[in-house]
Amino acid sequence: MSKLEEKIEKYTDAAKKLNLGLSQDLIRKVTSKLGPSIYNPDAETVSCSDADELKRVRDNFLKGKLGLNKPADELEAAIAEVCEKMGKSNPRKYRALFYAMLAKKFGKTAVYD
Repeated sequence: MSKLEEKIEKYTDAAKKLNLGLSQDLIRKVTSKLGPSIYNPDAETVSCSDADELKRVRDNFLKGKLGLNKPADELEAAIAEVCEKMGKSNPRKYRALFYAMLAKKFGKTAVYD
């Protein structure tokens, strides 16, 4: 099994345990697009307690990658919702799952087709 396939399996298992309602297909597509960052333990996860990181998620992912042109407070509320769904005490908020949930929430999963 390739390292990418191992990551996809790991993220799929985590999504099932957290009951996130994400398909393996979407997890595979998002994970594949993240490139080498998934192999860096720090870059692999999103820290919901780091305001600078959440701002980067808002600006670089939601506005940049997904092309959303919504008010900042609406985007920040969506990020907070994903943080909550993944569990406040969960230190493993995998970026692939985080991004997949946001893409699904805003109906932008086609970005990964």
